Amino acid sequence: MSEFNDLYMEVILDHNKNPRNNGTIDDHTNHADGHNPLCGDKVSLDLIVENNIVKDIKFTGSGCAISTASSSILTEYIVGKETSEIRHLFEEFHELVTTDNSDATNLGKLSVFEGVKKYPARVKCATLAWHTLIAAIDGDEEVSTEWAT
Repeated sequence: MSEFNDLYMEVILDHNKNPRNNGTIDDHTNHADGHNPLCGDKVSLDLIVENNIVKDIKFTGSGCAISTASSSILTEYIVGKETSEIRHLFEEFHELVTTDNSDATNLGKLSVFEGVKKYPARVKCATLAWHTLIAAIDGDEEVSTEWAT
């Protein structure tokens, strides 16, 4: 197994077993529920957004290791970022997990998901939290990976 694959497995397994920012925020300003009907993954995000900056985020849900780890890493990564930057990061992340022409420079630990593109059915697992995050920012309460592009 390559060094990248070892790192991928280590990070995914760690965030699956010990998810960060797991829970709810009672006084959230934004919320959305996401669902991946293909494999049954579900995620709910609570955010506090002030002046277009994510001040706090927590998630709850159930799903596979990739979905849980993606949600966990996403919540660590976006705190303090502007919503416009988050939209750009979503595009970069989506490109990372779907194409061979991606640049993961801005994605930090999220770059471990690059290997997901080898397993197209798992792309929706990795992107569910992102689609849910964009829905929450947009004021939508629900999103499904079947609706997402």
